[in-house]
Amino acid sequence: MRTYDLIVYGATGFTGRQAAERVAAMAPAGLRWAIGGRDRARLEDVARSLPNPPDVVVADGQDEAALAHLAASTSVILTTAGPFARHGDKLVAAAVAHQTHYVDITGESPWVATLIERFHDQAAADGTRIVPFCGFDSIPSDLGVFQLARHVQATRGCGVRRIVGSFSMKGGVNGGTMASALNMAETGQSKRLLRGTLLQPEGTRRVAGPDRRSVDWDPTRRRHLLPFFMAPINTRVVGRSATLLAADGEGYGEAFTYEEAMETKGAVGAWTMTLGMGMADALLKRPWGRGLVARAVPKPGEGPSTGAMDGGFFRARFTAEAEDGSTAWGVVADMHGDPGNRSTVRMLVQSALCLLQDRDRLPQRAGVLTPALAFGAVLPERLAADGMRWETGDGALPG
Repeated sequence: MRTYDLIVYGATGFTGRQAAERVAAMAPAGLRWAIGGRDRARLEDVARSLPNPPDVVVADGQDEAALAHLAASTSVILTTAGPFARHGDKLVAAAVAHQTHYVDITGESPWVATLIERFHDQAAADGTRIVPFCGFDSIPSDLGVFQLARHVQATRGCGVRRIVGSFSMKGGVNGGTMASALNMAETGQSKRLLRGTLLQPEGTRRVAGPDRRSVDWDPTRRRHLLPFFMAPINTRVVGRSATLLAADGEGYGEAFTYEEAMETKGAVGAWTMTLGMGMADALLKRPWGRGLVARAVPKPGEGPSTGAMDGGFFRARFTAEAEDGSTAWGVVADMHGDPGNRSTVRMLVQSALCLLQDRDRLPQRAGVLTPALAFGAVLPERLAADGMRWETGDGALPG
């Protein structure tokens, strides 16, 4: 028997501390859990700040022996310790070696592609679930598409030809997120983001639609659609889900594609944001530009104020074209905090608890999975009970 049900790794970081606080606040009775990281003194400070202080497990992200001990001692690892391409390899290797389920909040899809190559087959054979992308990257997109596609299939008896997702949001960015973006740019990972089949098995049809480059008026949404900085991540995650589901005979549709954008009311604002994202992308491609960005953004361990996080929100709206020509819609929203912090922590903790408490209800899949492949309809149920909005309907998208 393992010592713990759950270890929250990276608990001294900006997001990790929030995750530990949330686990402490909503832990089911009898949960055996601990917090982990590389600095014992800081971990003990976090533990003392929590009700019923959890145990502390010390393991540096590069210490293979310590990580092996950590992985062997728990059923599930929840980690926020990024950049994941720099700090996550050995932790995932330990989780796979010891058949320990794993969830994280990475948006570093090129790094996840390497995990698939190295660990998917072994984890699948052992029944181990390795589930990246369990935050705002990419649960709303992946499970929003899953939910809407299943709605169409259940009500129409046919597949889906195309889904378009669009996001509106308010919130800040933390230093860990920016450190991951800077590391991806510095190491050349960002170039791989543009590969449309990045997370799909070799030789499979591209699911991700064309990456948006301009601003357009969408009469269905009555909004302008503009490029979304997370779309190259989210559409590839949906692509992996759709492709592997299709291989199991559970796909969304023979010619299914998914596109994603940001939405806003005004054309001026849409073009201003588009130009700003273009400038940021240009800066990240150059060493001197990355230096400027690094000096201007929060450092690891830093992030928005409590008020800014609590005052944020996100809403994702999805429109579907069914194979019979009919239309349907879906909405995923969280009005109780900003997407990069409050919503991400809510989604991550519920993902971990899903692996612990709902194992018998989950799809019988293992390996390096997406949220849709790992959790199916079970996680949206948990998140709806935790205050998030998950809805589907027929016909035109409501205002």
